Amino acid sequence: MAGHSQFKNIMFRKGAQDKKRSKLFTKLQKEITVAVKMGSADVASNPRLRGAIAEARANNMPKDNIERAIKKALSAGVGENYEEIRYEGYAVGGVAVIVEALTDNRNRTASEVRSWFTKLGGNLGENGSVNFMFDHLGFITFSKENLSFDKIFEIAIEAGAEDITEDEESFTVLTAIENLHAVANTLAEKLGKEYTSAYLGWKPKMDIPITDEKQATNVLRLIEELEDLDDVQKVFSNFDIAEEILQNLG
Repeated sequence: MAGHSQFKNIMFRKGAQDKKRSKLFTKLQKEITVAVKMGSADVASNPRLRGAIAEARANNMPKDNIERAIKKALSAGVGENYEEIRYEGYAVGGVAVIVEALTDNRNRTASEVRSWFTKLGGNLGENGSVNFMFDHLGFITFSKENLSFDKIFEIAIEAGAEDITEDEESFTVLTAIENLHAVANTLAEKLGKEYTSAYLGWKPKMDIPITDEKQATNVLRLIEELEDLDDVQKVFSNFDIAEEILQNLG
């Protein structure tokens, strides 16, 4: 088990994302609302809600915001009904991109996503056009604070995890999708700390190396613009930007 370079690339964008905290809170509230509507307001029996709240807390969302999102979901007939949609396409250089969204207007979201692919030289394809290049897995992240690789590695293996990666701030445990919440709960209990997120995502089977600074700038901008869309929750890709280019861009 070794660290995955994609997480290094993601960390490069973290500074820009931190400036969009208000928009991030809106997306997290949306996920909490959907989790409640699809399950219940009981965190113990609703693993998706527990994961959403954990991620909200990890991003310092105020408790009032979390409670407001739950109450909104519980109010019959109040608030939007969101639909989960996945978009797939290619950025320049054959880089594959998967976009996951929660929307109350499918046409608006599709138009916005397609627009950015087109503007930045990519193309939006049909569902299934790129997901064969990824494994659909459960992702569980823990802050590195007071936690060693050896400790989380041992417990993760015993809990049935498939892989573990790390970046500067966190460890990410990967599991089969059906085992996500069982493994997450076992890790939280045995490590004595709450995970910062638990969700289903897409891990590249093989990376597309980027050694050209212009292409790197283009791909990063596409990912950032997609992530900035109100309806988009998460974006996954298989690019791997060379370290020296990341340093130049930084």
